[in-house]
Amino acid sequence: MSENGTSQNNENNELLDALNSIDNVKVGDVVKGEVLTIDDDQQAIVGIADTGIEGVVPKKELSTKPVDDINSVIKVGDVLDLVVISRIGTDKEGGSYLLSQRRLEARKVWDDIQKEFEAGHTLTAPVTQVVKGGLVVDAGVRGFVPASMVSDHFVEDLSQFKGQTLEFKIVEIEPSENRLILSHRAIVEKERAAQKAEIMAKLTAGDIVEGKVARLTNFGAFVDLGGVDGLVHVSEIAFERVEKPSDVLKVGQEVKVKVLSVDPDRDRISLSIKQTLPEPWDGIEDKAPQGSVLDGTVKRLTSFGAFVEVFPGVEGLVHISQISHQHIATPADVLKVGQEIKVKVLDVRPDDHRLALSIKALEEKPQSGDEASESHSNNNRSRNNGGNNNRRRNNRNSAETSTANAPEESTGFSLGDLIGDSLKKDMEDNENN
Repeated sequence: MSENGTSQNNENNELLDALNSIDNVKVGDVVKGEVLTIDDDQQAIVGIADTGIEGVVPKKELSTKPVDDINSVIKVGDVLDLVVISRIGTDKEGGSYLLSQRRLEARKVWDDIQKEFEAGHTLTAPVTQVVKGGLVVDAGVRGFVPASMVSDHFVEDLSQFKGQTLEFKIVEIEPSENRLILSHRAIVEKERAAQKAEIMAKLTAGDIVEGKVARLTNFGAFVDLGGVDGLVHVSEIAFERVEKPSDVLKVGQEVKVKVLSVDPDRDRISLSIKQTLPEPWDGIEDKAPQGSVLDGTVKRLTSFGAFVEVFPGVEGLVHISQISHQHIATPADVLKVGQEIKVKVLDVRPDDHRLALSIKALEEKPQSGDEASESHSNNNRSRNNGGNNNRRRNNRNSAETSTANAPEESTGFSLGDLIGDSLKKDMEDNENN
């Protein structure tokens, strides 16, 4: 065969090989490509190994990370692992293909995530965006965290999570649809469950611990003890009456609490704030001695009198007979809840947490003409009758002062408690005379 014939055969073989190589390059194939040049459009022109044809790798297809300058990540002569995305035209070399390194990396990432999912493992990734309805996460591929799966409680402002690197549970994965659903809530709940079990195992009734107000309701405050919440019932917030927990507490406030009970079976911890505070009745005999005058607030009205708060958590009773010198049908006729008044202390019982108070003792008793005449006559008789009558009258006045405050049985005082000593002394004086 002539030299010309041989050359022609070689050319035919090369053309045949090129045609065969074109047939061998299919969309989805993983190939190696050597960077031949980088054009003005920031695209890498590569030669596909063992094919004799070229492909194009756009800048955005180089990496799963953003690329600002293609020359900063590749150079002529580099050999890249690429996946064939599509055929983009034909030419005399037999055609050109769109190639991607990014999608090949993503494919590997999807494979790795799939293995982690099947093994029940979690993944850690940064939050890159806050979008309507949730968070976008860079897990090598785009992951999405629905708002309901961000935390174990409602989060109004999701922007606080942007830039944070968090741990996630893989909820759903579908590589063919680029679908990756993640949950941070599941991680939080698991951590809280472990913390809760540990804390509840350590807590015992009577412990004094510190916590932070987590939530407020109409019936009390939930306090976070470091992974587990306990309830401070509204009646255990303060010694004084609390209508609404939000009146005296706020979310995030640091508080000291006493553990009342721990119920692991029902996951309940009962707490008290007021039992960590000084007892309001301590030293009451010094703060409110008999005969002292105090400022108070009417807290409750009953048929037999008015309960007046004179110190936080300390209420005393003004019996109906001690409200006014005039006859009144009910305390509500002259007093109202919330009214600020002055009261005189008639009797102090620290052990029983009882204070007997009077309003009328601070007011001058009005006298009619007949009363003034009778008083003058009594004074004359008193001077004629001598000192014994003076003693009897003084004892009788003392008894009247005590009995005027005699509340009903529900107050803890009795008539005998208040007037027994005065009557006994009066009777002894009479017998001696």
